[in-house]
Amino acid sequence: MKWWALFVLLNSAAFLAAQVPDRTPAPTLRALSSFLLDEPKLDKAGQLAIRSDIMAQKPFSVTGPRGALLGQQDGSFEAWIFPWKILSGLRIQADMKDYPVPIDVNQQAATIEVRPGHTIITFSHANFTIREILFTPQQAPEGIGALAFFQIEAVRPTTLTFSFTPEMKRMWPALSDDHPSPEWVKTAGSGFYVLHLNAPDHAAAVAMPGAQYGIMAPYQERPKDYPVQFVLHFDPSTDKGKFFPLLMATADTAADASTAALGARLQSLNSQFQTLYSSTQTYYSRFSSKLLSIDTPDEKLNQAFSWAEVAIDQLRVETTPSHAETALVAGFYTSGDSARPGFGWYFGRDALWTLYAVNSYGDFQLTRDELNFLLARQSPEGKILHEWSQTADLLNWKSLPYAYASADANPLLLMAINDYMKVSGDSRFVEKHWKALELAWNFECSHDSDGDGIYENTQGTGWVESWPPGMPHQEMYLAALDQQASTAMADLARATGHDDLARQAELRAGKIGATIEKEYLLPGEGFYAFSRNADGTTDPSPTIYPAVAAWDGTYRLAHAGPMLNRWAGAEFSTDWGTRDLSPTVSFYDPISYHQGTVWPLFTGWVSVSEYRHGRSLSGYAHLMQNAGLTWAQDPGAVTELLSGEFFAPLGRSTSHQLWSSAMVISPVLRGLFGLEWDAAANKLTITPSLPAQWDRASLHHVPLAGGEVDLEMTRDGAMLIVRATGSSAQQVVLASRTPGSKSAGNVLRIPLPAAEVGLDHALPEPGATTRQMKVMDQQSSANSLTLTLSAAGNSQQTILLRVNDPHAKVHVDGAQMPPENSSSLRPLQVDFGPGEGYVEKTVRFTW
Repeated sequence: MKWWALFVLLNSAAFLAAQVPDRTPAPTLRALSSFLLDEPKLDKAGQLAIRSDIMAQKPFSVTGPRGALLGQQDGSFEAWIFPWKILSGLRIQADMKDYPVPIDVNQQAATIEVRPGHTIITFSHANFTIREILFTPQQAPEGIGALAFFQIEAVRPTTLTFSFTPEMKRMWPALSDDHPSPEWVKTAGSGFYVLHLNAPDHAAAVAMPGAQYGIMAPYQERPKDYPVQFVLHFDPSTDKGKFFPLLMATADTAADASTAALGARLQSLNSQFQTLYSSTQTYYSRFSSKLLSIDTPDEKLNQAFSWAEVAIDQLRVETTPSHAETALVAGFYTSGDSARPGFGWYFGRDALWTLYAVNSYGDFQLTRDELNFLLARQSPEGKILHEWSQTADLLNWKSLPYAYASADANPLLLMAINDYMKVSGDSRFVEKHWKALELAWNFECSHDSDGDGIYENTQGTGWVESWPPGMPHQEMYLAALDQQASTAMADLARATGHDDLARQAELRAGKIGATIEKEYLLPGEGFYAFSRNADGTTDPSPTIYPAVAAWDGTYRLAHAGPMLNRWAGAEFSTDWGTRDLSPTVSFYDPISYHQGTVWPLFTGWVSVSEYRHGRSLSGYAHLMQNAGLTWAQDPGAVTELLSGEFFAPLGRSTSHQLWSSAMVISPVLRGLFGLEWDAAANKLTITPSLPAQWDRASLHHVPLAGGEVDLEMTRDGAMLIVRATGSSAQQVVLASRTPGSKSAGNVLRIPLPAAEVGLDHALPEPGATTRQMKVMDQQSSANSLTLTLSAAGNSQQTILLRVNDPHAKVHVDGAQMPPENSSSLRPLQVDFGPGEGYVEKTVRFTW
């Protein structure tokens, strides 16, 4: 016999099942006769739930430290135990006694319920109800990462066939075998599959207690791809109340990959199944007890905020194979026939933008884990990591063009560490890593080939990874980060006793700010250029990238007003977020990656910038667009990018995206509530812009210098009263940037204007185009409020007027004032004149 024929024969599933004697004790795998499904309701996070009817083509993601289940809402999914893709395309068929028609169970998917610790998809048929319950353990044994189980109820005996494609692919870009060879291993009354690869040191095992094998083509049969199947016979008279787990395990040594060892691992998993499930539910039930939460009159916003914290936490992934480190991956989405599950590996800048949210809600351990991960991979020259695959250790990753592909991770690292220090007060972390920070700083300062004193794209991309006019020499985005990183380095140096360096960095920040005004401000246009070329010319394409200049709150562009007006208008602002590029540009493309799509990341940048510039109405609109996306696609998560023309995510948009969820949190805390931390002085600055519709708001577990406080905000006529409570409240110094604010002990009194305006916000229907009213400009003085509004021609719009001072006589020009009533809010009708598309109107309030 030829060697290759023998190899094929030995790898035949039928041959292995029939011919190889099992000389080791067979594992005992059992269905779960009793199971505690409901988790304890310990706090608000434990009560988070999204329930909706199935939208079969929309995705879901169940992710955790060692694995993921990624699928469609019809219940089909792929399973990952990092870094292995174990199986894909799991589907179910039902054959019922005396009911001679097969039923595609996935077509019966009726509802989805998503909780922080698990997801349930319910299939509903006249004869049966099946619940598919999916979770990723928080504390998983070796080789375990993602689990599922099925709760079955039926009128008649039913045979369920679970079919899937065996994959055994390592995550991109490591090489994998072309196809695993499934072996059926018999056990008492059931069995399990071993998914073999060509080498003996890697394998996976998959079991469903009580099930038998399905299609098992013999070697003599014509070659063809068949699904791997579990066939489960369910008899309601004897199986009622049982839960049937889908057990999955991997092994990465020859000893662990043996049939006996895998069988033992499955048996141990079977016995621990309830504990793994319950501990995961408890983890998330307690999740918010230590982290910041909000309580506002808008329950939907409260939930979106909590879901954003959960969505970020679900992207904590342990490094493989050692599990020695934990860091944030960029996001997950189904991989199709590839080995790329969205962006399910580590990205420097994605995590660093996200750490502002993580710092804000107080998960300092996660921040330290992420920073340690990045600093451990800093290049010898000082460059900070851009991208690190989960399989990077299996190949020469640094020889590929991904590791240090971007330039912005360096300034973002300095900014994020400074933010961490300001919130936590942990200057010892800065001292511990000072040499690495100084190396990163020197790298940033030394890459300036044209001598203008600003860090350049010559060391990697700034923001865009493709740009039709050609890759930029120096982006406004990168220049603005360089300015803020210089201020951050001054803070870090001063906190650690490096006063000379602090003065140098502070001086550099001032010079960069002046140079930006000289080199990037477009004459006569009131807009800043996208980029600067090596010859000194600029690319004047109008973009939202200058919005990042206001991110840290330490720097403002001197002439941002006209640009803010355009960002708030329909030129940039859709009804679901902000485009990055103006449609007036010739290469604008609303379904491209970088030239006209809507990213929640961009929307968050713009929202924070608007709040910092006193444009709270547009800032709130953008904030609420991001919050609303929590329910739009992958329940509980916010997607990566959407069309710039229609309200729909791009087909390849990573549906559970890290920094998209972060851009729910940062605009809320740093924009709407105007929080600023100074842990060294134990000082909390609060400059809120509460919507006119709100009478009160509370923040719980606000972190500061190793302690925490609660903040209660209540309107009292023309004053907003802020009270700090909790164990650290007496030591906290409260302040506000609002003129006339006064602090006495743990109470802060913030003056309110005599009148305010509010707007209601909701995302449009799927597929809609942009039609909602925009607030393009918002200017306030001691006795007036002037709004520049934009809406469809010949339309009628409604704004809400709140009068805080009962003695004020408010007059309005440009809107119809209703009669006074006892309500705190009065609707005003605004009539827009004729015209095609959007037309503008000014509404002015005086008192």
